[in-house]
Amino acid sequence: MPTTPTPVLRLALLGDAGASGATGLLLAVAAGPLAPLLGLPEPLLRIAGLVLLPYAGLVAWAGRAAAPPRGAIWAIIVVNLLWVADSLLLLALPRLAPTGLGIAFVLAQALVVLGFGLAQWAALRQSARVQASGRQPGFA
Repeated sequence: MPTTPTPVLRLALLGDAGASGATGLLLAVAAGPLAPLLGLPEPLLRIAGLVLLPYAGLVAWAGRAAAPPRGAIWAIIVVNLLWVADSLLLLALPRLAPTGLGIAFVLAQALVVLGFGLAQWAALRQSARVQASGRQPGFA
């Protein structure tokens, strides 16, 4: 079912796309120099970056689409929540020894992703209410 996105939903999606794209590019290009600073394996950082790039494209598409499928937005929300859970599990792995900066990086990006996921969920609910009422989406 297509969704009529509110400006808040668009903002949450496009902000997520921008942050994911920037982080993906940073990790894909600079995994080598970042690995010793973060205390995380270079392949992990590079693969995470390469995974984020197409994800950012999908999220940007959803944020710019006139009527993105509701299922696509739910998928983005679920992926964001899984990313947060995986980030926390990563820190719990006994064979990894991230530096203090690495722990801060993983926690900071997990908090940002959680924020985007929660904002998208709340905005999707708002969008559904607006759509059900037949009003035009807006900030008011």
